[in-house]
Amino acid sequence: MSATYRVAVRALCEFTAREGDLDHRFTPAPSAQEGIQGHTLVASRRGADYIAELPLSGIFEGLTVTGRADGFDPTANRLEEVKTHRGSLERMADNQRALHWAQVKVYGALLCKERGLGHITLTLVYLEIASGKETLLSQEASAEELEVFFADQCQRFLAWAEQEAGHRLHRDSALHSLRFPHTAFRSGQRELAEDVYKATSTGRCLLAQAPTGIGKTLGTLFPMLSAMPRQRLDRIAFLTMKTPGRRLALDALATLRTRHDDEEALPLRVLELVAREKACEYPDRACHGESCPLAAGFYDRLPAARQAAVAQQWLDRDALRDVALAHDVCPYYLGQELARWADVIVGDVNHWFDSHALLHSLAQANDWRTGVLVDEAHNLVERARGMYSAELDQQRLSRLRRVAPKALSRPLGRLARQWQAVFKDAGVEDVGEPGKPVYRLLTTLPDKLVAAAQQVGAAITDHLGEHPEDATLELQELLFESLAFCRLAERFGDHSLCDLTRHGRGRALLGLRNLIPGDFLAPRFNTAHSVVLFSATLSPAHYYRDLLGLPGNTVWQEVASPFAAHQLEVRVRSDISTRFRDREASVEPMVATMAQQYQRKPGHYLAFFSSFAYLEAVLAKFREAHSEIAVFSQTRGMPEAQREAFLARFTPGGKGIGFAVLGGAFAEGIDLPGDRLIGAFVATLGLPPFNDFNEALKARLSARFGQGDDYTYRIPGMIKVVQAAGRVIRSPDDEGVVVLMDDRFAQTSVRALLPRWWSPG
Repeated sequence: MSATYRVAVRALCEFTAREGDLDHRFTPAPSAQEGIQGHTLVASRRGADYIAELPLSGIFEGLTVTGRADGFDPTANRLEEVKTHRGSLERMADNQRALHWAQVKVYGALLCKERGLGHITLTLVYLEIASGKETLLSQEASAEELEVFFADQCQRFLAWAEQEAGHRLHRDSALHSLRFPHTAFRSGQRELAEDVYKATSTGRCLLAQAPTGIGKTLGTLFPMLSAMPRQRLDRIAFLTMKTPGRRLALDALATLRTRHDDEEALPLRVLELVAREKACEYPDRACHGESCPLAAGFYDRLPAARQAAVAQQWLDRDALRDVALAHDVCPYYLGQELARWADVIVGDVNHWFDSHALLHSLAQANDWRTGVLVDEAHNLVERARGMYSAELDQQRLSRLRRVAPKALSRPLGRLARQWQAVFKDAGVEDVGEPGKPVYRLLTTLPDKLVAAAQQVGAAITDHLGEHPEDATLELQELLFESLAFCRLAERFGDHSLCDLTRHGRGRALLGLRNLIPGDFLAPRFNTAHSVVLFSATLSPAHYYRDLLGLPGNTVWQEVASPFAAHQLEVRVRSDISTRFRDREASVEPMVATMAQQYQRKPGHYLAFFSSFAYLEAVLAKFREAHSEIAVFSQTRGMPEAQREAFLARFTPGGKGIGFAVLGGAFAEGIDLPGDRLIGAFVATLGLPPFNDFNEALKARLSARFGQGDDYTYRIPGMIKVVQAAGRVIRSPDDEGVVVLMDDRFAQTSVRALLPRWWSPG
C-alpha cells in the first residue's frame, strides 16, 4: 500500500492496545483544562532544553503515523508521556497502563528514527492534580526493540488501514457518479442543492432558507455527498433537533444508497447516534464488567464487532443493536467507536456543538475535513444557549449535607454560607415559603460562591479518589453540577448573565445563562470544512450570523417558494389585540372568528396561543358558544402517548379544531398534508414574556449588536408564528387558510418578517 492512510498515535494505540472490560464506573478525573494546566506544570519543572509538544511522524509500509509527544529532554535523552490523575494511582486499571506504555513506545520509535538515536529512556509521568506530585515510571529501550514494537502495532492496524483506504477509494469513486434518485427535482429543490454544492466546494458556511415541502433533507444530502470526493471530505454529519429529523435523514440516505436496479448499493457507511439511555440494554446495571455482561470483555470482542459493523455499512439504531448483541457488546459504546469509521453520521446537534461534542472532538483529534448539515437550524440559537448555561441548586446541597461523608462537611458548609451571603447581597435573605418566587439579576458573578463551589468539586473529587465506595448518585450529581458551573464561570463575560431565583427557604437556583451562543460556537464552525444550516425560517440573516457566531463569509440564500399566494389565504384580524391587558376582551372576537371560518369551510384546524392560560380561556368560551364543533386540546406536560393521540385526530376528511401553544410540540416538526389540516389560527405574535430576564437580554443584545428589541422579542416571536402557520401548506397541492389575530400583524416591520410568497389581506 502506498503512503495514503494516516493515523494518529493515540488512535493507533487505542485500536491495537486496548483489551479487557469496558469500565465506566465513576472515577475522579481532571477536567480538560486541568489536564492542560498539568502538562504545562510538568514542562515548567524541566530544564531549559526540554521540548514540549514535540511533533513526530513516520511511515510503515504506506501507513503514516503522526502525533505530538508530550515532552523530550535531549540532555537526559528521556521521552515523557504525561498523564494527569486524581487519587491513588494504584486504582488505575492494568489495561489503561498498557495503553499508556504503548503510546510512549510508539513515540519513542518515531523519535529514534527521526534523530538517529540508538537508545532512549521512556517515562510515564503521572501527575496527581490535587497535590502536584509526580510519579515517574521509566524503562530503557533500544531503537531496535522500539522499531519492532512500532512495526507490530502497525502490522496489527495495517489490514484495517488497507481496508479503510480501499473503502475510501470505492466510496469516492461511487460518489463521483452519484445520480439524483428521482426522475426530477421538486420545485426549488435543485436550487437548494446547487447552493449546498457551491458552499461545500468553496468551504463556506451557508444559511439556506427553503420552504417546507421541497425535500430539504434530500436536497442537502445529495449535493454534499456529490462534493465529498471532490473536496476530500472525510465525514458528513447530519445533525437534527428532534428524533423525527433523524428518521427523515435516514430515509433520504436509504434512497440514495439504493441507486438503480443494475447497480450495487452505494458503498456508504451510515451511522445513527442515539442517546445512551435509549441504547442501553441493561438500564438497571452499572456500566462496568462486574455488573453488565455487555461491558465484560468489551475490548476483547470489539474487533470482531467493529469488522462486522463496517461490513454491514447501514447502521441505524436497530441494525447497530443487532450487530452489537450478536457480538455481546454494548450497542451505545459500539456506536461511539463506529463514529470514527462511518462516512455519514446522523445524530443530535449536541454531537458537534456542545462543550463535550463527540464528533467535534474526533474531527479535531483526527484532523478530519467535515461537512456539517444542520436541520431545523432556526432552533440552534436556543439549543446552544442551553448547552452553555448551568445552574447550582441549593436544595441539592441541603439534602447532601445531611448524608455526606464527614470529610466533606467543611467545604459543603462553606458553600452553604456563601449561599446566604448571596441572598443578603441580592436582598432576598428574608424570603420564606410558600410564596411567589423572587427573581434577581446579579450585576456581577458571586466570586466567593464560585470559589466555594470549586472547592466542593475538588473536595468531592479528592474524596472519591480515595474512597470510591462513597460515590453515591447524589454526591456525583453535586460534583457534576459544580464542575459544569465553575467551567462556565471561568469563561464568564458579556455573552452570559448570572441570575438568582429563590422559591423559598432552602430552595434557590443560581444560574449562568448564555445569551450569545456565538462566542462559544464560532470555533465549532471554524473546525468544519463547511456547515449548511437550513430551515423554512432563517431570516433575517443577520440575526443568525450575529447570535450563532457564523464566519464573516457565510452565504445566505433563500429558495423561492414553490407555493403560490392563491394556495394560502392569509387574513389579518387587525381589530383584535392579544396584549396582556387586552386578553379578556379578545376572547369573544377570537371565538367568533374561528367559528365563522370553520362554518365557512369545515375541516381540521389548529389554533395557537401564547400560553396555556390564554388557550384555556378561549377554549372554555368556544365550547360554551359552539358545542356543535369538535375541539381538542394540548395540555400541560402532555405525555408522548397523548401527543400521538392528539395528532391522530387529524385524519383525512376529518373535522375539528385542535388548540395548542405556540412554540410547543404541535407548532413545528409535524406533517399533516392534504386535508388533514386546512387552516390555522395564530392568536399572538409569539413574543417572549416581558420580564427582568428578557429585558436584560435586550440590553445585552442592544449593546453588542444594536438590535435589542428585534433580537429579543420580535424576531424570535415571528419565527414561531411562521413555523406554526407552516403546518398548513405541506405539498404543492395543498390549500388552506391562516388567520393572524392581532393588530400588530398589520405593522410594516412585522409583515417584513412574514414569508414573501404570502399575501396577507
